[in-house]
Amino acid sequence: MFNVEFAIDSWIYLALGVAMIAALWIWSFKSLSGLGQFRRILALVLRSLVVLALILALANLQLRRKNDRLTVMYLLDQSASIPQVQREAMVDYVVEEVRRHRDDSYRDRASVIVFGRQANIEVAPIDDNLPIVDRLEGTTNMRIDATNMAAALRMAMATFPEDSARRIVIVSDGNENLGDAASLANELARDGVGIDVVPVRLEGGADVAVERVAVPSEIRKGQPFEASVVLNNLKSPTGSPDDNIRGKIKLSRRRASHEEILATPDIELKPGKNIYRFEHLIDEPDFYEYRVEFVADDSAADVIVENNRATGFTHVQGQGHVLLIEDWEHRDGDGEGEFQYLVERLRAMDIQVTVQFSDELFTTLGDLQRYDTVILANVPRASGSDADNITNFSEAQIAMLLKNTHEMGCGLVMLGGDEAYGAGGWSNSELEKAMPVDFQIHNAKVQMVGALAMVMHASELAQGNHWQKVVAREALKTLGPQDYCGVIHWDGNTGKEAWLWGHPQGIQKVSGNRDRMIGILDRMAPGDMPEFDPSLKMAVAGFNALPEKTLRHMIVISDGDPSPPRMSTVADFKRANVKISTVAIGTHGPAGSTILQNLAQATGGKYYRVRDPNALPKIYQKEARRVARPLIVERDVAPVVTA
Repeated sequence: MFNVEFAIDSWIYLALGVAMIAALWIWSFKSLSGLGQFRRILALVLRSLVVLALILALANLQLRRKNDRLTVMYLLDQSASIPQVQREAMVDYVVEEVRRHRDDSYRDRASVIVFGRQANIEVAPIDDNLPIVDRLEGTTNMRIDATNMAAALRMAMATFPEDSARRIVIVSDGNENLGDAASLANELARDGVGIDVVPVRLEGGADVAVERVAVPSEIRKGQPFEASVVLNNLKSPTGSPDDNIRGKIKLSRRRASHEEILATPDIELKPGKNIYRFEHLIDEPDFYEYRVEFVADDSAADVIVENNRATGFTHVQGQGHVLLIEDWEHRDGDGEGEFQYLVERLRAMDIQVTVQFSDELFTTLGDLQRYDTVILANVPRASGSDADNITNFSEAQIAMLLKNTHEMGCGLVMLGGDEAYGAGGWSNSELEKAMPVDFQIHNAKVQMVGALAMVMHASELAQGNHWQKVVAREALKTLGPQDYCGVIHWDGNTGKEAWLWGHPQGIQKVSGNRDRMIGILDRMAPGDMPEFDPSLKMAVAGFNALPEKTLRHMIVISDGDPSPPRMSTVADFKRANVKISTVAIGTHGPAGSTILQNLAQATGGKYYRVRDPNALPKIYQKEARRVARPLIVERDVAPVVTA
């Protein structure tokens, strides 16, 4: 439906127009008599139309299309300041609100964004009732230790469609501690976005916090000691017996993967701090973690359960203890790895050894503190055969290793092999900086180098641009200075495939360009590529322009939607000895998966079907190791007799 409007009162210009056109006809009718009857009337009509157009322009004529369609973004606060029960209740509230108020006749849309420290899209805008049934998927990998409402508002603005009115509904307790939502809300209001707030009201003071469990940091074997548990009843005292909160303490002790329950007493907490003491002694030398948890009899008396746990650590001194980490892919049927002989020799020297495979790695700094030395025994940073079982050392785990060494005095040893150092994908990691040797070859005279090309097409994945930047950076970090790297994406400005570095050849040497490449990757915004063939032709041409002694590999990430490449293009890759590994994520049915699977099989690469985007960095770390093979030199060594 269209409406005609004037910015200025229309009657003034209507009167002016009638007067001017009447005067035009009176003054010009006789002066144009020489044109003949038909031509004279036609000229007057055209002049009248010109005058009318000028008057309408001065009146600021506007033709507005009326659209009653509405898109509502629900922003749900999932931070830890809101009890879990109320977080679940707000989901039910939003589902019911959409069901009751969404108008099918106008095709209204609804969307859900969840936020804590960051924001994630739970449900993209849809013209249907919300499909949320059990739990929120967007909170799976989201930190809830902060409330960043501004991040949710920014994501809502980026998600709004263009063809409807816009409204935001914020469901939160208002305890923002990150970002500036107020100033952003003012900008949204000026932009015509309505904002409503549904406050989550918390019952003041009805909460218990476990402040700490205190144990000595070091004790001797068999020495009695005391574990003190401090709990705080935050309810304001009124003098009533109802001020006390009843519940149960669960005190446990963990050693490696073994955990035992030490005490589970029923307690009654008065308002304020309450201290409970437990006597213990330990006969086995090791590093122990004490955990305490409080569970209230009445959940309404303890609204925030996230602060109901605390941990403490103690070290019982004894013999030396070594943690040896091996690649899980080298584990045999008896559960032993390739370094079993070393393990037996160390144990024969009265050294306690714990073997840990890379698919069961430590998760906290406390897991490492029981050891005197950690040995990385020919273990790669990432290993696995498909997206479901691939494992890696995360940045957090590497930081734990280094902190355990620098601050706790633990030894750190890396044993070489075909899966260690640069060949194992450890190049440019924080671990390399901490070791006394370089993991890369800096000598430009080395004949064999690696080259990696990547095709980026995951724009339809939720947060796809973010994940493409993450995986490209991870792959680039794995490459050495003498290696080559290139990235192909769909350039929305030109409407065609393009090399991201802007270089005609596309694949450039990493040396001297790494920081520039990372900067370009951070600004990357790949579009929706319609077909694979042009990008693959660009890649194979780039590979062919490299020195002959170059180990070449290619990774394609896509939803499988582009049309498949020609067989002649695939044959070009086989002739150039380039393997293509494909990563399928968010594919549109079996057809998209088949295209990517066939491409990998035809060139001898690896096919990954990814369901969780968190597996993407691990895959790229592993695949980028293929171009690190030039770091391995195997040849016969003949001894030389010198005397």
